Amino acid sequence: MLAFRPLVVPTLRRSLRTYSTLAPHTSGPVDGFVGSIGNTPLIRLKHLSDQTGCNILGKAEFQNPGGSVKDRAALWVVKDAEAKGLIKPGGTVVEGTAGNTGIGLAHVCRAKGYNCVIYMPDNQSQEKIDLLKMLGADVRPVPAVPFDNPQNYNHQAARYAASLPNAVWTNQFDNVANRQAHIDSTGPEIWAQTRETGLDAFVCATGTGGTLAGTTRFLKEKSGGDVKCFLADPPGSVLFRLVEEKVKERTGTGSITEGIGQGRVTDNLAPDLALLDGAVHIPDAESIAMVYRLLHEEGIYIGASSALNVVAAVKVAEKLGKGKTVVTILCDGAYRYQTRLFSLSWLKSKGLVEAIPKELLKYAVLD
Repeated sequence: MLAFRPLVVPTLRRSLRTYSTLAPHTSGPVDGFVGSIGNTPLIRLKHLSDQTGCNILGKAEFQNPGGSVKDRAALWVVKDAEAKGLIKPGGTVVEGTAGNTGIGLAHVCRAKGYNCVIYMPDNQSQEKIDLLKMLGADVRPVPAVPFDNPQNYNHQAARYAASLPNAVWTNQFDNVANRQAHIDSTGPEIWAQTRETGLDAFVCATGTGGTLAGTTRFLKEKSGGDVKCFLADPPGSVLFRLVEEKVKERTGTGSITEGIGQGRVTDNLAPDLALLDGAVHIPDAESIAMVYRLLHEEGIYIGASSALNVVAAVKVAEKLGKGKTVVTILCDGAYRYQTRLFSLSWLKSKGLVEAIPKELLKYAVLD
């Protein structure tokens, strides 16, 4: 179900920056790891564009130096803590994260000389856990329990940070510096990159809410509300029905995607939830098929959440009609999930082998 609703934007801020605060990489050397975050390419997905008669464009966030869209949030929350005097040289950054924000934070902490402690659900891919450790982070996997449980990984991270001197819990879910990263950088970049094609719609999934909310806020502001913005949602999340029906109930029981879907409205998402024009629910079978299709047709190796975003972009394009331009987020590469996504035994355990076109099963090379 994909609903379009009229939008009124009477109270948007008029002080948003028109362009990214980050220098374009083509302008010369940048200042270390943090200077290389952002200004990622916008890739036209040829086969899907031809299929829909639209421009389907993916923001290649896997080309950030830490490999994901979460590099932006990681940098902004650390800079925010520094600006507020919450952390000083040699201090410790603590976060609860399903993976990519932690990886971004581990990189930023190495670059800035901070210690990094990551609490994460113990159901995440081994590739992400191993990478965090290689980056010098103290990784603490804990049982995956709901947010309202005191042992939820976010609450454990908050308590641990409070127990240390010169430490900060960056609180990615409810720290609106996360959202601000996308108001300052992602939104302006997309707006500038679609100057020639025009921009009709933006769609992406949400975990913390920062990418969807911040980008939506900026694009609505710059277009006077003309750019339609949509939430893409996996099974197990409450957000699809919340946007479409104003009912806070889950659609499905769970998803293979990592780091997206929610059981609540975060502080990052709350200010901009009403700006959304609708939501798209994407079953896991469609996401996994798109992982393989993008690899085969475009040579692009992305994870399941990125593939879910692309499926949603196609659905939005088909609804809007031919000639439109739809942008989504290619969150990260498949390298962090390859022992699952390209494993026949894992795919069989999830009942997803049949979702992959038979001629593309040749890419499932792991046992």
